Amino acid sequence: MYNANISDTQQLPTSGQLIRSTLIALVMAIVLLITVVMPAEYAIDPTGIGRMLGLTQMGEIKEQLAEEAEKDAMALAAAPDAKVEPAAQIEAPVVAETIAKPVTQEKKKGLTHEISFRLMPGQPAEIKLEMIKGAKVNYSWSANGGKVNYDTHGDPFNAPKGFYHGYGKGRFQPEDNGVLVAAFDGVHGWFWRNRTDKEITITLKTEGDYQFLERVL
Repeated sequence: MYNANISDTQQLPTSGQLIRSTLIALVMAIVLLITVVMPAEYAIDPTGIGRMLGLTQMGEIKEQLAEEAEKDAMALAAAPDAKVEPAAQIEAPVVAETIAKPVTQEKKKGLTHEISFRLMPGQPAEIKLEMIKGAKVNYSWSANGGKVNYDTHGDPFNAPKGFYHGYGKGRFQPEDNGVLVAAFDGVHGWFWRNRTDKEITITLKTEGDYQFLERVL
């Protein structure tokens, strides 16, 4: 019965303990910022730990792809007449530089294409599919022994200036495959750029729920 009057303040941390805990948390946050966040997000690695962990390379890829996307967006904005109008829709076999398999007519829903085209050193290319929100497309592409930088992304109809929605990026990759699920009504697809000093052939295969396929760049 006498223990009921004992104050609980004896169990609370002292001011010194609180200050010490705060300082420790602050130091840990600064260490994580320098060794993890800065290398991975901005390719800034003053300690060298980020490169050892592979984080600096990740940041370099992000910075380069962001720079390329900005340059390409500026180029398209400067030359709006270069855009492909909806009339250029491809509803049957696709003709790039080599040719495509015909659309599977037995299916009530979905299209199938296979196209190949060459990229000279430094040359970009972009393929887009018109899709409604939630539509799915199985895809695979290969650089046929070469390596390219790529950016899988989408744009809604009447997208505002500067809009960007990405599905995945890569640098010096030989191939990629997966399922593209449209996040909104619009056009969705792939941008490639040949950053090697040799000619590369890209082969793209698509199958799924999309209205048409077109090469826009």
